[in-house]
Amino acid sequence: MAKQRKTWLYRPPKPVVPDDLKAEVLQKADELVQDFLKPKFVKPPPKNWRWNYIIDIFTKWHRSFFYLVATYRSRGPNAIRPTFDSGFARLEYVGQRRFNLAYMRHTGEWWEVYQGLALDRCLKTFREHGLFQPPGL
Repeated sequence: MAKQRKTWLYRPPKPVVPDDLKAEVLQKADELVQDFLKPKFVKPPPKNWRWNYIIDIFTKWHRSFFYLVATYRSRGPNAIRPTFDSGFARLEYVGQRRFNLAYMRHTGEWWEVYQGLALDRCLKTFREHGLFQPPGL
């Protein structure tokens, strides 16, 4: 059997997120979390509930990615830990103040749906589209 030849591919470096844009994204996303996501998805614990439920929603930057994350409380006899975090939406900075928008699929992988959106359009999509909102487990 013939040996396969290796091929080199050029991948340009990911653009660096400007500090002013990072601060703007953080401020606007935190407003979205406080005004829309927390009132809608963070509820008091149900009585006699065995399943996971959301107790907090927060945001965080990691390199050129910005995540919306839900913290779940685990109850019941099979709970491994009392709480766990799960990302449900992601912005990827692609340059020129534009973002790719992805959501976490049930398979555990990020699924990119929109490309090259401005920040305001991304935040509007979070409000209007259920894919980019936390699932109730």
